[in-house]
Order: sequence, then C-alpha cells, then structure tokens
Amino acid sequence: MFFYLLDLIGVAVFAVSGVLAAARSGLDLLGGFALAALTAIGGGTLRDVLLNRHPIFWIRDTRYLLVILVAATLTMAYIAFFPPPGYGLLIADALGLALFAISGAQIAEAAGLSPLIVVLMGAMTGTAGGMLRDVMSARVPMIFQQDLYATAAIAGIVAYLILQKLGLPRTFAISAGVIVILGMRVLAVVWGVHLPRLQAMH
Repeated sequence: MFFYLLDLIGVAVFAVSGVLAAARSGLDLLGGFALAALTAIGGGTLRDVLLNRHPIFWIRDTRYLLVILVAATLTMAYIAFFPPPGYGLLIADALGLALFAISGAQIAEAAGLSPLIVVLMGAMTGTAGGMLRDVMSARVPMIFQQDLYATAAIAGIVAYLILQKLGLPRTFAISAGVIVILGMRVLAVVWGVHLPRLQAMH
C-alpha cells in the first residue's frame, strides 16, 4: 500500500507540473490536460514497454488517470484565481522525480533485474515524463541542463539500494532515497550546484 500511494502521489505532482508548464507556454485547457497526462505517465509507460509489463500500469488501473484528472483540474482552478508559486513548477517536478525514480526502481527490482538495470529503469521512470513535458512546451528539457537532475535520480536510487543491502527497513530506504533526490534538486535550484561542463580541447 505504501508503494502504491507513493506511485499515485508521484502521478499527481507530475500532473501538476504538466499543467504549470502548459500555463507558462500559453496552452489551452485541452493542452493542459494532455501535458499533465504526458508528464505523469510518460516515464512509467516507457518503463513498462521496455520491461514487457502488460497491460501498462495506467491501463490496468485507471485510478492513475483519475488522479491525473483531479490533480490537473484542481491546479487549473487554482491558477485561474491565484498566481502559481514562483518555484511551483520546480517543486512539483522535484517531488515527481523523487517519487517516480524510487517507484520505478522498485518495479525493476521486483522483476529480479540487476542493480544496474534497476538504477537505469528508475532514473528513466523519473525523468522521461518531465523530458516529454519540456519538449512539448518548447523548453530545453531539465535533464539536458547543467543542474543536477538525472544525477539526483541516480544518486537517490543508489542510496535506496545500498540501504536495503545493509538490511535497513524498506520504508526507511525508500524515504532516504526520496530525500537524497529532493536534497540534490534543492542544491541545484537554490544554490546553482551542477555538474562540470564538457570542455573541448583546442
């Protein structure tokens, strides 16, 4: 149940980030719902296709779509009367990244895959939806910018796997992984921490 709630919360906050991105780009209501859905289920859909998990999670359980609809509608109603918080998109995106990265890693882990594939599948689950959102709203995807994004997802998943390997409770490992990802995103957004740039030799 804890894992399932984690997944639903991730869907909700990514749907919120999709609506906020649509509003910034001046899309209409349909565009807002479409971007909310694409952001919320894009990464998980790609993960399920690659892992041959059928039916895909939101087809098997339509509560995911209901959560998207409710989250997107409430967000649209809020921004119709109040300006979105300055860091609203970044906060929603950071939460979605953290929750989806860890839940995606758990799904790959349950399939008995190697730790490397668990890390890759978790990172892809967390980042692919946001990347699709940014592309569709004509923005440079956060994953391709210098700040810590995919790196944060990878670090959080690795922390989760190590803590489990050490025999710590699963819920503790999940919580720690989420905190690592959120913490690294805060460092990137607030203090401008980023990976070094590639420097071509002349």
